[in-house]
Amino acid sequence: MAETRAAPASGAGRRTLAESVRAMMSIPPPPSRDALRARSLLGLLQHAVVVIFAALLVSFWHVQISQHERFLAMAENNHQRRLLLRAPRGAVLDRDGEVLVENRHSLNISLVREQVEDVDAWIARLARTTGADEAAIAGIVERQPPASASRPVVVIRDAPLSQVAAVAARKPELPGLVVEQVPTRHYPGATFGAHALGYVGEVTDVQLSLPQFEGLRSGAIVGHAGIEHAYNDRLMGTDGARHVVVNSVGREIETVREVAPIEGAPLELTIDYDLQRAAEEGFQAAGFDGAAVVLDPRSGEVLALVSRPAYDPNDFASGIDAAAWGELLADPLNPLQNRALRGRYSPGSTFKIVMAIAALEEGVVDPHDEIVCRGGGVFYGRFFACHSTHGSVDMARALAQSCNTYFYRLGQSLGIDLIHKWATALGLGSMSGIDLPHEVQGLVPSREWKRATHGERWYAGETISVAIGQGQVSVTPLSMAVMMAAVANDGQVPTPRVLRPAFPGRGAVEEVRAGAGLQLAPETLATVRRGLWTAVNGVGTARRARLPGRDVIGKTGTAQVVSLSGRRAATDSEADLRDHGWFVFAAPRDDARIAGVVFAEHGEHGYLAAPIARHVIETFFAKEEGLPLPASPLPASHPVTTVADAAQPEAAGGGQ
Repeated sequence: MAETRAAPASGAGRRTLAESVRAMMSIPPPPSRDALRARSLLGLLQHAVVVIFAALLVSFWHVQISQHERFLAMAENNHQRRLLLRAPRGAVLDRDGEVLVENRHSLNISLVREQVEDVDAWIARLARTTGADEAAIAGIVERQPPASASRPVVVIRDAPLSQVAAVAARKPELPGLVVEQVPTRHYPGATFGAHALGYVGEVTDVQLSLPQFEGLRSGAIVGHAGIEHAYNDRLMGTDGARHVVVNSVGREIETVREVAPIEGAPLELTIDYDLQRAAEEGFQAAGFDGAAVVLDPRSGEVLALVSRPAYDPNDFASGIDAAAWGELLADPLNPLQNRALRGRYSPGSTFKIVMAIAALEEGVVDPHDEIVCRGGGVFYGRFFACHSTHGSVDMARALAQSCNTYFYRLGQSLGIDLIHKWATALGLGSMSGIDLPHEVQGLVPSREWKRATHGERWYAGETISVAIGQGQVSVTPLSMAVMMAAVANDGQVPTPRVLRPAFPGRGAVEEVRAGAGLQLAPETLATVRRGLWTAVNGVGTARRARLPGRDVIGKTGTAQVVSLSGRRAATDSEADLRDHGWFVFAAPRDDARIAGVVFAEHGEHGYLAAPIARHVIETFFAKEEGLPLPASPLPASHPVTTVADAAQPEAAGGGQ
């Protein structure tokens, strides 16, 4: 019988001990290697999904929230464009309605950078088309902030029609090109009244940081000097906007809506066109530079304000180029300086008016007291010369003949602090308060001033020079006009102003600002006016201002620029070594309706400034009485002092 043996179990049918244990304990078998790989891939896929969704979430926040405004503007600009409609600035008129500043239309060529792929090539193409300077255009574009990429940036201002026609013909080759018509400031008289009117230009970064320019953006046109600056907020108006649909190359297809700009308020000035013209004609005829300020002494209204040399504000209206700006800055005559408000000069003998009032009011001299002039006098151990030998003179004669010796003596009697007191009270050495920007303050020294400024004591001998308007004292032409207006108006010191308060147009509603009042004794005023009347109408130094029947009063002054010894040391008589000339005036003597000053820079003699004032005064009365205005004075040359002329006895300073 065959032996029966159990066949060994096959591999598939056998269990390992571990499998048996798991089977008994109902433990599931471990995953296979394939299962593990699949599970790992699934995990990676899940993480990738999470990362992708996180990235999408961040991108969504960035696009929809963080960059919402930017992309919205870009999106709108892809089919719509907002074009600024600049508001015309308000016109500026003189007191009779004569237009001094107005607006004209000009054409600007602009670039929308966002619509140009190759900006450099675009600039080169525009330069070839228009003949404009490529580097200048590139410089303008480079200075623009990235945020302005979607806005038109002006690259050529006030483009001539030939340039506009050229770019219009090649517009398909110049995507992003915009030609805008804008109002531009226009000054019909060119340099006429330039320093009073001022000029405009683009707002600067510094101005944008100031409260008064809040709300403006880069590129806005604002006033930078004169009336344009002082009343910028009234003149600017409110800009409008035009929303247009453009195609893919930036060409306008349709206007969606438009908000019209609001023109700035017009201003009427106190300036009298005819008096301003007369003053400027006078300087032209005299052939020297300087300043003139003409006031109505009763109200302080500025009737004329001249500063020469001048500039043409039209050069700034469309954006002055770097070359022209550099030329103005480098000009040694400094045409940008408003000499009427910012020039500080020794007043020369015109300061004797202040000395006379101070001495009479302080009682240190009687009007009839006489002092003997023998060509000068010794004060504090030093000889101070007079420009002549006047003999015995009283107050009125000393003023008329501008006797230095007489006023040396007054200076010795008063002392520097009383001189300071009365000069300041009459408007010198202080701000006038005129409604024009950038006025500077003159200087009338005192003991305290020298101690605080230089840490030194005041020497009595210094007072002698100050007594005739030399030494440390310096004044502006405007402050001299205020002083003379106070003398003409019974001691009432006016606050000068150029904006008429009662103008019925929009905006100008300020009240007349009252000035300081001095209680001057009638005898003081009568004595000073008698001396100033004699200076013009008698044997005085101001006879060239005489106008029969007009009762003009006035005083000349000559202020040394360098000492006579300095002039002798110079190699020749250069123009900038010549003395300055002054003439202050008012008319009529006892009921003045006009007062002011003419300052002749390096004009050598005060009497040479007097004819300019006479032409202004003659024009004033002719206009007041409805008479034909006087003709422009003929050009007249005046003597030029040579080095040999200067070789005369040394004086302490200002002459007649």
